[in-house]
Amino acid sequence: MVSQFFKLPQHGVSIRSELFAGLSTFLTMAFIIAVNPAILSDAGIDFGAAFVATILATMLGTLIMGLYAKWPVAVAPGMGLNAYFAYVVVLGYGLSWQQALAAVFVSSVAFFIFSLSRARAWMILSIPPALQIAITAGIGLFLAMIGLTGAGIIVDNPDTLVGLGPLNTAETGLAVVGLIIMAGLAHRGFKSGILLTILGLSVIGWVTGLAEFGGVVSAPPLDSAAFQLDFSALATSAFLSVVFVMFFVDFFDTTGTLTAIAEPACLRKKDGTIQNLDRAVLADTSASVFGSLLGTSNLTTYLESAAGIRSGGRTGLVAVTVAGLFGICLFFEPLFASVPAFATAPALIFVASGFLGGLSRIDWTDISVALPVVLTIILMPLTFSIAAGISIGFLTYVGVRLVSGRKDEINAGSLMIAAFGLIWLALQYYG
Repeated sequence: MVSQFFKLPQHGVSIRSELFAGLSTFLTMAFIIAVNPAILSDAGIDFGAAFVATILATMLGTLIMGLYAKWPVAVAPGMGLNAYFAYVVVLGYGLSWQQALAAVFVSSVAFFIFSLSRARAWMILSIPPALQIAITAGIGLFLAMIGLTGAGIIVDNPDTLVGLGPLNTAETGLAVVGLIIMAGLAHRGFKSGILLTILGLSVIGWVTGLAEFGGVVSAPPLDSAAFQLDFSALATSAFLSVVFVMFFVDFFDTTGTLTAIAEPACLRKKDGTIQNLDRAVLADTSASVFGSLLGTSNLTTYLESAAGIRSGGRTGLVAVTVAGLFGICLFFEPLFASVPAFATAPALIFVASGFLGGLSRIDWTDISVALPVVLTIILMPLTFSIAAGISIGFLTYVGVRLVSGRKDEINAGSLMIAAFGLIWLALQYYG
């Protein structure tokens, strides 16, 4: 029945090979079990509640992807948007985490409806590839900024805004060493390099007394952040700004990841179309809707799924396997809750570095392209606002083309996003 449902013979794979591919993907992305609750707890969500929400949302989203779209990929809370949720929306804008979850819900429902329409394909073709790359890279630097700060490498400096932190502390030293080890293990092909390094640094912290060890196994936590959405801020400029950012970032992230994974997963057909792409997009977007109800930030398809694909995974059975392995982790909350910040900070920096690979495809000799890209990338971490980077990046892109007499290169999609960006900027000062 399993072989028939997932059409294993047609894909030239076996149940055993798909289970192994699922294990490979799980080991590559299991770090999110420790990192996401740690980030969400900074927003005020109880660690145990965030831990349960992370796992349940990942299980549900990945099962939808595996059983409905039948893609060999996993869905989990996205790195970047979880940091935006905690450090910008809650700690920056002052929204409660319940209101932030409501924003996740609204943006996810909007994206789901958008994905059902033809407008999604139109929007994909409308956005300049250079700005898509810039947004991804900017989120990467934003994530790296948070990781470097958490590791103590970057600190606040009243004279220069930011400065180099004290590198002679044990925690910072361990974070730096951990980052180097992660990169080395990744280069050697260790699929679980991030997870192993996090656990290794944690063990050192527990043994030396730098971190407190709380145990390994327990019953799943009873604390819950599910169904605690607060829509009281729905009409405020801050709430609408958050929805704007979450919608576009989720759109770029989902579209980019799914199209990137389609090739190695042998899902791209000879005519260039992608098998079950519409189902995969709907699975991804619906996962975010359910995730917000369960109590976590936006979910997205994980590029780390490529680990399972490289291991031979080709069907939805890979995703079902990943979901099952995440379910087992529900009983290891004390272990993940004991992971110290200096162990997770290197993971943020390491993951962030992968967001910058697309910059090699930018034509840096064309200043009309380079300027909007640079502003988009650099403004996100320096203003601590993804919305600022998107808005000013698109406004600059449109403005440069108008001034240089190249208005025919401005399409309706870019113009629409630039207009939204202008409205967002106006609301920051007059909203």
